[in-house]
Amino acid sequence: MLSLRTRLITLAVIILTFSGVIGSAFSERAGWITAVVCLVLVLVHQLWHASKLSELLLSPSYGEVPGALGIWGEIYYRLHKLVKGWRDQVVEVGQQHQRFIQAIQASPNGVVMLNEDDQIEWCNAIAEEHFGLSANRDSMQRITHILRKPTFVQYIVRQNYRDPVRLTSMGMFEQFTLDVQIFPYGDKQKLILSQDVSQLEKTDAMRRDFVANVSHELKTPLTVLMGFLETLTELDLSKEDQRRYLDLMAMQSGQMKTLVEDLLTLAKLEGNPEPPVSQVVNMSDMMAQLKLEAEGLSKGKHTFKFEHSSTKNITGDELELHSAFGNLLSNAVRYTPEGGTITVTWKDVGDDAELMVSDTGQGIAAEHIPRLTERFYRVDRSRSRDTGGTGLGMAIVNHVIIRHQGELKIQSTVGVGSQFSLVFPKQRIV
Repeated sequence: MLSLRTRLITLAVIILTFSGVIGSAFSERAGWITAVVCLVLVLVHQLWHASKLSELLLSPSYGEVPGALGIWGEIYYRLHKLVKGWRDQVVEVGQQHQRFIQAIQASPNGVVMLNEDDQIEWCNAIAEEHFGLSANRDSMQRITHILRKPTFVQYIVRQNYRDPVRLTSMGMFEQFTLDVQIFPYGDKQKLILSQDVSQLEKTDAMRRDFVANVSHELKTPLTVLMGFLETLTELDLSKEDQRRYLDLMAMQSGQMKTLVEDLLTLAKLEGNPEPPVSQVVNMSDMMAQLKLEAEGLSKGKHTFKFEHSSTKNITGDELELHSAFGNLLSNAVRYTPEGGTITVTWKDVGDDAELMVSDTGQGIAAEHIPRLTERFYRVDRSRSRDTGGTGLGMAIVNHVIIRHQGELKIQSTVGVGSQFSLVFPKQRIV
């Protein structure tokens, strides 16, 4: 490919040769006129393409290469190729930027980018929820003008970002508890990352409440036992009084044993894998066993009705299911006055099956029903202890039915009675 210098020399030689031929054929004046006309034409050609090149540079086109002869055709081609390469690079960078933004938007953490003046340059959707921001509205606003929590303001002013700071009551409805940490980057810029720890906070609170409740539940019988032991040791009691104290100690020991057994049952339910679908539980045998246990617990104080209208059985863990059914029946016996009626029904509900325990007891107020499955939650603490309850029965029932992909339903009317239903899905029915 010829260089520009070679092209110009070749063009000049051609013009001079052609002018010389014209001068020799006609006259020297005709030769000079021919040379001038050729140079003018070349100049006009160059100026026209220069104008066209100027237009192309001012409004570049990424379509076809403009047509031209000689060096201008090559210039157009090379320029078009160069611009097209730049454009492809810009498109690729834009696509990478878009993928980067999409990745940050998909992050479960909030991301806020600040400039050197702590002004918001950009934030993702999670950060908008966490901090109550709007990426468009709050752009270039100082973060401390929007997030005015004293803890956060002190954190950003002190510039000690080694550990995160925990902020509570965040979000539009103050529903978030966040761990927020700042990471300096670039030229005095900052990156704020926020993590929603609301569930962790809730779990930690539940753990503290659980430990406190267990300690409280064990403290009462232990205190009674210690008091009775001191009484038996220090006082000279009659055999009748000793027997009475020993009976009370045995009752308190039994309550502690029941509490520990229920705690171990809950731990086992939470730690074991999901019950297998290959093990079939015969509901006819289960209903017969429940009837014997209920009558033994009631000691003739209640009337029982066992209705077994379904021929279906359940797949799952027999011991877990027996524990759940037994807890429902035990609660019905405890909280149904003497002479009341308790009905246990095993029936089909479409493709599903349901075990329902109904009683004619005192009933439960509506505000207590959503919390019945909480550990150690009691509607009436004093009465629950008098009947021997640990406050863990309904938590066990709820764990068991969830592990069997079922649902616990509770209906109750104060002064009329209650209905507790365990609904098993068709995948657990055979």
